[in-house]
Amino acid sequence: MSSDWTERHVPDRHGRVAIVTGANTGLGFETARMLAARGATVVLAVRDVEKGKRAAARITGDVTVQALDLASLDSIRSAAADLRAAHPRIDLLINNAGVMYTPRQTTADGFELQFGTNHLGHFALTGLLLDRLLPVPGSRVVTVSSTGHRIRAAIHFDDLQWERSYSRVAAYGQAKLANLMFTYELQRRLAPHGTTVAVAAHPGVSNTELARNSPAALRVPVTWLAPLLTQKAEMGALPTLRAATDPAVTGGQYYGPGNRGEIRGYPKLVTSSPDSHDQAAQQRLWTVSEELTGVTFAAVTPQLSDQAAWHSFSSGGAGVRR
Repeated sequence: MSSDWTERHVPDRHGRVAIVTGANTGLGFETARMLAARGATVVLAVRDVEKGKRAAARITGDVTVQALDLASLDSIRSAAADLRAAHPRIDLLINNAGVMYTPRQTTADGFELQFGTNHLGHFALTGLLLDRLLPVPGSRVVTVSSTGHRIRAAIHFDDLQWERSYSRVAAYGQAKLANLMFTYELQRRLAPHGTTVAVAAHPGVSNTELARNSPAALRVPVTWLAPLLTQKAEMGALPTLRAATDPAVTGGQYYGPGNRGEIRGYPKLVTSSPDSHDQAAQQRLWTVSEELTGVTFAAVTPQLSDQAAWHSFSSGGAGVRR
């Protein structure tokens, strides 16, 4: 009997509410489709509502569409208010949406587009919805990162918005590294509550629209080699689904394809770069992210009376797998 984790392993999700960002296409669509097929109430949180409606029509189950532009804090706040009104409890938040290798652009709030969308947008959304997750035993926040978190990746605290110079590859690496650092820091803050966990995943190299902004010199070779080097979106979504639903998952874990190089294959527990586990940088990024977005995680912010326990968690006692 095969031990490969597949769509068949997703347990029954009836009575569960799942929000999936960027769910009108690619990995997000497949993630939403599989969750709905298992009975979850699924919200497709998407920038283009009409595309979201067309995607929802292709999914069997209880599916709704929510307008969400992660490149706008106003849109994020509006979407969070709508979601809070519609759902007194949330079981699963999947931070899936993202942009990759874009020319230098800024969000509505002046953030570099990749950092602003991939990290700050999801950071703000999570903070605004967290009190709907915390009372729910077994609830999860799953954030989708990438093997790109290892490629020219660092958190450039002296120039987070790439105002002095810009590399689309390095900016993507920074954003995907930030996704992991956010997950690990969030898990440490969630651990004392014992209800919600934060988990990360990556899809390997999947054949989706995400790479449409790749440099022109790479686009043609990638198109030719795609059948050999990539996997279908259905397979690329499996690490996220495992992180979101496998009963054996614990907070602070990271899932990706199991084949050599984590490019393709069935999902398994993987490791992230040493930089992603720099706790001082994680905490600094958290503070900066709160300042930039204006969103604070009051429910999981250690109080002065809890500082001794907090230092214990920060030193590695919060279930973060290395």
